[in-house]
Amino acid sequence: MSKKEKDEVIEEVSEEIKDMESKEADEIEEVEVEEIEEEEIEEEESQVEEPEEEKDDMNTKLLRLQADFINYKNRADKEKTRIYSSAIEDVVCEMLTVLDNFERALDAPDDNGSFKEGVQMIFDQFKQTLNKRGLEEIDALGVGFDPALHHGVMSEDVEDTEADIVLEVLQKGYKMKEKIIRPSMVKVSR
Repeated sequence: MSKKEKDEVIEEVSEEIKDMESKEADEIEEVEVEEIEEEEIEEEESQVEEPEEEKDDMNTKLLRLQADFINYKNRADKEKTRIYSSAIEDVVCEMLTVLDNFERALDAPDDNGSFKEGVQMIFDQFKQTLNKRGLEEIDALGVGFDPALHHGVMSEDVEDTEADIVLEVLQKGYKMKEKIIRPSMVKVSR
């Protein structure tokens, strides 16, 4: 083999070696790129998993909060019912003595107007019991007509009297702690 041929063979082998080296470098780069891409994918998956875990945690917290609210609401309803029942029971217990006294008055013989006196005492006791609970009678006779306090059912022309003055109370009105529970039924001047 001549030198020229040897140089050509060496050059070809060198080129093949370079090609092989470049292929190996490309393969190494591809492997590195694949590894980097796999790492990035794993990071993205872990980032996706974290929000899902946070979402699950938030859902759990929300469900617990809803359960706590429902339990609170049920407890409050039970407590309200218990208080209401207790209040009614207290009022009824106080009314039982008034009921007993009415029965005694009805059973007692009437001699010298004592019946009326006994019923008046029971009426006073009953009124006092209601007053203790906050019941107040609405003053209506002779005052100006107020639609918030009075229910006008009749009217009459009266000389020497201003218009809209209550002339007669047909049914007493009551308020309980500033709340009108029944307006006075009245006759009003025109």
